[in-house]
Formats: sequence, C-alpha cells, structure tokens
Amino acid sequence: MALAQDRTFEMKVKTSIPAPPDDPDGEAVIRCRGLKFPDRPEVLTPRLRRAIRRNSYERTEADAVRANVLPEDVVLELGGGIGFMSSVMARNCRASHVHVYEPNPDAVAYMRDVHAVNDIDNVTVTNAIVGPKKGKAAFYQRENLLTSSLDPEPAKLDAPVIAEHEIEVMNINTVWKDLKPTALVCDIEGAEADLFEKATLSGIRLAVIEVHPQWIGETGVRAVFGAMHRNGLTYFPKWSKAKVLVFKKDW
Repeated sequence: MALAQDRTFEMKVKTSIPAPPDDPDGEAVIRCRGLKFPDRPEVLTPRLRRAIRRNSYERTEADAVRANVLPEDVVLELGGGIGFMSSVMARNCRASHVHVYEPNPDAVAYMRDVHAVNDIDNVTVTNAIVGPKKGKAAFYQRENLLTSSLDPEPAKLDAPVIAEHEIEVMNINTVWKDLKPTALVCDIEGAEADLFEKATLSGIRLAVIEVHPQWIGETGVRAVFGAMHRNGLTYFPKWSKAKVLVFKKDW
C-alpha cells in the first residue's frame, strides 16, 4: 500500500511541472483553433484573452470563413486586428494568399508576430486603409486596439483616444485591380457603409462582412447589401448570423 501511495505522489509531482513555452523565444502564448497568440497584456485585454482561450473569439466570422474560403482563394482582408482571421484563413483554410490592410500600427506589429510564431508565410500585411479614394486619413487609436477607428467620437463608445495617426488611404479599385482577390473579409468598425459605393469587385465569389448598425444605421446596412448585389453576390443565410453577413456567388 505504501508503495502505491508513493507512486501516486510521484505521478502528481511529475504532472505539476510546467510544460516548456510554445514560443521558441520563451514568450507565453495562448492557443485557439490550433493557432498560437503571444500573451501580451498591452495588446490582449483580460476579456479578449478569455475569449481566445475559450475558442469564442470572433466565432461567427471564423466559422463563416472556415466553411467558405477555399485553398485557391486570394483573400483581401480589411481590418486585420490581432491577426486572428488572417491566421485562420492562411493556416486552417490554406488560402492561396491573404492580403491584410490594417491602420493601427500596434496591431500590425502584433499581427506580424502572430504570423511568425505560427510559421505563416502566405500573408502580406500593409499598414494602411483601403477607402473609396486615395489620400490620407486620421486614425484614432484607443487603449483597447479593437475599438480604434477613423471616427474620433463614435456613438455608444466611451473609450478615450490615446494616439492619433495619419495613415495612407489606398483606393479600393486600385487595390482590387492589383491583387485580383476572389474573396473579401471586412471588419472596419463602421467604414463599410461608404467603402463599396463605387467599388468594382471583378472576380469576387465570396464576401464576409461584419456590419456595425449601431454606427451606420439602416442606410449603411442597405448600402452594403446593394454593393454586394451589384457585384454579383447574393446574401448567403446559411453562414450569416447577426452582424456577420456572408455574400456568395452561385450558391
């Protein structure tokens, strides 16, 4: 009996030893959907960390792209955030290439580290905005990087601006012509209402767009639907849910 107790105690001691860090540089990471995210408190809020750990972060959008983005797709992602969606599409969907445009410089730096720690090499990240016309724009950064936006005082958001950046704006038609994407993933905190008004999205077969009706209202949501329909896509209810809208061709 004593021998059995000793063995039990020995097994408990062994299993309590922490596993080595996943990151070769020794940085702690959080795992989600088979991906690793550097655990940095200055980027990941406690709420965001919990969502990533529980596989609930951007669940609706991630499920939609996993079900619809194909290996042959070239994806244009507008609003890359922490690199979650681009990593899902690059690694889990095995997209041919993902082109990400993200205006927040801190998010861009973190996103590139996410891609590096996951050995992802089929994503190109650009620190810029894609808009209706070429130019410059003020980008308002907040402590929670996911609430940063082009609007200095968006309605129903009480979060102080901690930095303002002048960011290059690239014309959507020029970007589309240069990259020739077949799929669009868009989460740009309300800027979606005006972006597609004069956009010609030739060759597109899929769009996954998170709309923000609290900011763009009924008129803005109608504009998104109209633009997708003009470009040959139809609302695809099977993978649409709440504010995440999926539009698809020939479904």
